[in-house]
Amino acid sequence: MTDTAPILPTATTTDAGTAHAAVAVLPVGSFEQHGPYLPLVTDTLIAAAIAAAVANHHQNVFQLPAITYGCSHEHAAFPGTVSISATTLCAVIADIAESLVQQGITALIIINAHGGNAVLTNVAQQANVHGPLRIGLYPSREDWAEARTAASITSGNHDDMHAGELETSILLGAYPAYVRDGWNSTDHSAPDRRYLTSLGISAYTDTGVIGQPSQATKEKGLGALNHLGAAAGTLIGLLATTHD
Repeated sequence: MTDTAPILPTATTTDAGTAHAAVAVLPVGSFEQHGPYLPLVTDTLIAAAIAAAVANHHQNVFQLPAITYGCSHEHAAFPGTVSISATTLCAVIADIAESLVQQGITALIIINAHGGNAVLTNVAQQANVHGPLRIGLYPSREDWAEARTAASITSGNHDDMHAGELETSILLGAYPAYVRDGWNSTDHSAPDRRYLTSLGISAYTDTGVIGQPSQATKEKGLGALNHLGAAAGTLIGLLATTHD
């Protein structure tokens, strides 16, 4: 994994990954607050970086540009957050899936980097029963936990929820120019967030941060991306009829 992952794919129509891919990879992010030091487009950058890592590790993967908007209604109290509805997100993915099927692609992996896009679970479940295109979601909670361990990230998924050690590390590794000062002094703990879906994240943090960004490093970010890129091979093998 290089220090700077491409945000947009650079493939042409004649590349092998375009013309002969068995699986497409679609990053899905959001446009929402990530504290005062990470950009609103953080989740989209992370999804794009993971997709680039997957393409780097596996041949004949058709890397798609990211969907930048997601279901971020729990962040609406913070300026800059822009959401789309779950219905809209589903419709966009359905249209993309239809176009991929017309090209003969048999599998789609959605790289989801925003937990609020929970409807994607239902999209995948329904597609895998009724559709000609098999859909997988990546990374799973277990994939994230294993990536943290592989990258020597000390915090866990629950406590390091938003703009914390993991997300800050990935941006420091893949897109350092997007990280502003202040990430090393904005740690915030909110272990009991049982009503976040109802109340929004602003009920549990004034800055929008929940986690330990002060523990972030470039090396951890690159380590997590390298692990996630390689580990996607398991899901590719489960979904695609032909793969490397």
